[in-house]
Amino acid sequence: MGHLITILGAGESGTGAALLAKAKGYAVFVSDNGKIADKYKQELIAEGISYEEEKHSKSKILESQLVIKSPGIPEKAPIVKELRTAGVKIIDEIEFAFSYTKARLIAITGTNGKTTTTLLTYHLLKEAGVKVGLAGNVGQSLAKQVIKDEFDYYVVEMSSFQLDGCYLLSPYISILLNITPDHMDRYDYDINNYVDSKFRIAQNLGKDDYFIYYQDNVLIKEAIKERAYNTNFVPISLTDESAAAYFDDQMMHLFDKVHIDQKDTVLLGRHNAINMMAAVSAALEVGISVESIKSSLQTFKNAPHRMEYIATINDVRFINDSKATNVDAVQYALESFSDPLVWIAGGIDKGNQYDLIMESVNEKVKALVCLGKDNSKLRDAFHGQIINMLETDNMKTAVREALNYAAMHDVVLLSPACASFDLFNNYEDRGEQFRQAVLELKNEFESKALEQ
Repeated sequence: MGHLITILGAGESGTGAALLAKAKGYAVFVSDNGKIADKYKQELIAEGISYEEEKHSKSKILESQLVIKSPGIPEKAPIVKELRTAGVKIIDEIEFAFSYTKARLIAITGTNGKTTTTLLTYHLLKEAGVKVGLAGNVGQSLAKQVIKDEFDYYVVEMSSFQLDGCYLLSPYISILLNITPDHMDRYDYDINNYVDSKFRIAQNLGKDDYFIYYQDNVLIKEAIKERAYNTNFVPISLTDESAAAYFDDQMMHLFDKVHIDQKDTVLLGRHNAINMMAAVSAALEVGISVESIKSSLQTFKNAPHRMEYIATINDVRFINDSKATNVDAVQYALESFSDPLVWIAGGIDKGNQYDLIMESVNEKVKALVCLGKDNSKLRDAFHGQIINMLETDNMKTAVREALNYAAMHDVVLLSPACASFDLFNNYEDRGEQFRQAVLELKNEFESKALEQ
């Protein structure tokens, strides 16, 4: 049996890393400070992998030659501090898996839009017949897939937390969509630390690799000036016609030869034009035909909770954008609509700067429903701009009151700008409860109509 590898955290990534480490002949120990989900526990048991839950056995963990840490465990966690002091190497599951795959990686990061771009890139390749896997924050653990390693490409969504644990990772194509303040509590409230984290996606790019990035983002633009790369740059822009890919009057223009009308796709809004241009640029570099790309752009289905249409009640559309957990994501959502909006927002504030969306809110929002346990920061930011405002900690109430504020052809938009953990398990739970409340209300209206 080989050197001891300890896995901290037994979720999707941790369990996948444990299974790959076992398959490669290492002694493996899994330690989770919380409860391990039954499905992951069964996978560990089936492979005879030693594990513990609801504790960290410090003495055993410190014997490790390598630790693979869940991205959800912060650096300030006591066990991580002790490992750092002891000089034990700590990496991420993606970094570990990369060392065992023959496939090329398309790695995607950004404060917003990375899930949509990852799913779309995967869709474009898969529909073209490429042997491609989906991994990272969406799909199955990369490490778990690398055990058999049956794909030629992996499309991998990467958060800043995952990138923090990567040192040798060298994607064939790296995509950086945007950088705006987020997770500041994990980065000592210093935006430069967060920028450095995001740019780790490009730290090992070579002359045969590609770096696709949104050049209009100020933080990206400034950071690129400070870094030296010997790679192929693919800048994306909403304003610069000289960029490799740019968006102008509903048309996406790529490499001076591919022209796609956004009306011929299923994704709306300028933010999704950026996402699409990034995904299409990657697909073109892989060698996917323009015909295949255009066809696949019409069949793509995005993940739930991202500008997801739920239903129409009394000519009022309800849109679920629960994934919008920061101000920048809300700005993209607001820009996607021309009709008046009733905005449902709130939750756990992550250091939001609401002045960044004040102009859009003034222009588009007619009423605000604050949904959270503590709505004070949201309320204080907008009480002078929005006459119609209501506070609640109940989703059903939020949906019903939003409809009361709305007129025909208005849009009720759940785009919270905040984390969900005050009232919900996660943003998915928040989105599902919104969906259920809307559909329940729709059924009530339809039943009353039938009675009349």
